[in-house]
Amino acid sequence: MKVREFISGYRNHPVLFLGAGVSLRYLKNSFTWDGLLRHISFELKGNSEYYLDIKASCEDEGHYDFLKMASLIENDFNQALLEDRNGKFKETNDLFYEGMEQGINQSRFKIYISSLLGSLEIRESMQDEISELKKIRKNIASIITTNYDRFVEETFEFQPLIGNDILLSNPYGAVYKIHGCVSNPSKIIITEDDYKNFDSKYELIRAQLLSIFIHNPIVFMGYGIGDENIKSLLKTIFTYVEPNSENAKKIRDNFLLVEHEEASHSHDITEHDIDLEGFSTIRINKIKTDDFKEVYSAISDLELPISAMDIRKVQNVVKEIYAGGSIKVNVTEDLDSLNNSDKIIAIGSSKTIQYQYQTSAEMMGNYFKIIDESNSQILTLINKYTIQSTQYFPVFAFSRIYSEIDNLELLKERQKAKVESALESLTVPCQTEHRSISDIMGDESITGSNKDNAILWATYKGFLNLEEVEEYLRKFQKKSDTPYRRILCAYDIKKYDL
Repeated sequence: MKVREFISGYRNHPVLFLGAGVSLRYLKNSFTWDGLLRHISFELKGNSEYYLDIKASCEDEGHYDFLKMASLIENDFNQALLEDRNGKFKETNDLFYEGMEQGINQSRFKIYISSLLGSLEIRESMQDEISELKKIRKNIASIITTNYDRFVEETFEFQPLIGNDILLSNPYGAVYKIHGCVSNPSKIIITEDDYKNFDSKYELIRAQLLSIFIHNPIVFMGYGIGDENIKSLLKTIFTYVEPNSENAKKIRDNFLLVEHEEASHSHDITEHDIDLEGFSTIRINKIKTDDFKEVYSAISDLELPISAMDIRKVQNVVKEIYAGGSIKVNVTEDLDSLNNSDKIIAIGSSKTIQYQYQTSAEMMGNYFKIIDESNSQILTLINKYTIQSTQYFPVFAFSRIYSEIDNLELLKERQKAKVESALESLTVPCQTEHRSISDIMGDESITGSNKDNAILWATYKGFLNLEEVEEYLRKFQKKSDTPYRRILCAYDIKKYDL
């Protein structure tokens, strides 16, 4: 079976379970567990032999105990920094003492790990693939990761959850960082004691994750077939679920392991048995490939009754209802008598409830997110809007994603006419030929109120690099204001009217 056919059978929003291989694929400053400990050891001692001696002492029947190795290195690292306040690791010591002044006692070893992995150094060669990865956001329920870095939450714009915060979360739109995060060194799990504490305190978290695994398809990425994280997870699941039950079959059928194989363009799903060593043998679905774009495309093209984005909106309101907020709730009709296809959840003012769940103004504010996700589902709403001739609306890019927009040519003509009309009204100082936005901002002959007008002119006339204009628009604070809409429409025409 091909991966696209397999994923098309999902009937619920998949959950991603991401390991170190994902960060290694997309980030320059990423490490395997072995690589991270080796790097820190070399920085500490200036040679490789220190690490190799520790590794040799932690070997048991051909397996290396990385938890024990991390514990030994942490002790040596912390002691070395304690004895050398202003040496090579002065910045780490500075952060340690700043924390102590606030009553926060953190391991210098973990502070250094957080600094090492704190920035996101994206591999330029992977930008196109990351763009494909972003498109799956609309269909992803949540993400679970053992990675410390912030690549996932930055890419998906999901809420990161660490430690006990996981228990207070909505399952949709969250990144469950079960081994901690660089944003909070004290929560990083890497040593023997960390894992013992995790096992003793996080039983409720495991129960919540188990519920996710039962109800959602799981796509593992960044792990090998023999990875202990996967084996531990499977043991946990099948401790509570009878291996030969209908639920067990459903879980296994929903599991997909995407394993990296250099230069492979295979799209074939195969079955693989995992020996859980004294527990049982579990059969799961696996694809070995280097063509991750095909996997992302299959998830992006998945057609489900409602987008994960809208479920997140509903959950946020339901959470407020549970909390006893001031929302008025009216339940009408006999819900039990309705067919599933007849049920509608409408949230908003009782005077303004409409079928649509995003206004044209909101769509403009979400312009880049819609493009990043190639979200054709939400663009079907355009045919429900009444877009006036006096209204700014960027239709060129949207038409590339959703080709069935009504009156498309008329909307394109109106968009061009609106932008060109705005240009005609601009004063001479705004008619700049500056080649960068920073030059426009630094030009004292252009008043503050006219800076955006000058950017509009330079964008439409082709003087500005469109990547710079895109960055400016993405960071624009008030996306409901006319300057944003004008520049956005000009950018949309220049980039997509080809």
